[in-house]
Amino acid sequence: MPLPDSHLSKKEQVAGMFDRIAGKYDFLNHLLSMGIDKGWRKKAINTLRPIQPKQILDVATGTGDLAIAALNLQPEHITGVDISEGMMAIGRKKLADKNLTDKISLQYGDSEALPFENNYFDAITCAYGVRNFEHLENGLRDMNRVMRVGGRVAILEFSKPKKFPVKQLYQFYFRFILPTLGKTVSKDATAYTYLPESVAAFPEGQAFCEILQQCGFKNVKARPLTFGITTLYTGEKV
Repeated sequence: MPLPDSHLSKKEQVAGMFDRIAGKYDFLNHLLSMGIDKGWRKKAINTLRPIQPKQILDVATGTGDLAIAALNLQPEHITGVDISEGMMAIGRKKLADKNLTDKISLQYGDSEALPFENNYFDAITCAYGVRNFEHLENGLRDMNRVMRVGGRVAILEFSKPKKFPVKQLYQFYFRFILPTLGKTVSKDATAYTYLPESVAAFPEGQAFCEILQQCGFKNVKARPLTFGITTLYTGEKV
């Protein structure tokens, strides 16, 4: 929980937190990842290429970076959903500036109650959002529900490097440098303290693969990227 003493739910806290940092989010995202995040998104999108998806859903779309990257697959339409209206406002401006509003639409959507019919989407993506779900399994099951049989999911999430010296450098960066930089630029003390805490609490690797399987996904794989700083999870609906 971003604020353990708050009377608000995790969902409400997360939405409020991202609303507050929305204006600085893209800048900080690229700064704190040193630009590597663009390559991670490209790898995620490429795992969907074999099925040539026409309808794509991007869950926890934020400002729409992964949705925009998914245009490389030449789908008919991409729908992005998020619980932060502040983040989507930035995303909508970005789409308007790039003349992409006919290809990508952003709308409010809770991962646990997605406003779409069963078996509608060919592919579903999610970048750094699943660890923010209030009820992880409920969100993953609903993602599975709205994806057609034969569809694919691609999920990016932070993970913890295991090998020396990357493990030690990562821990120092995540514990000290990232929260300080994040707080200084965003003026929000909570968001970039919550980030390393939420990553530490997330069931990564094999543990998350097993959860995906329990939620209906098959052929689930975890692919560590950049020394295990992030992991790309893929799966199918059979």
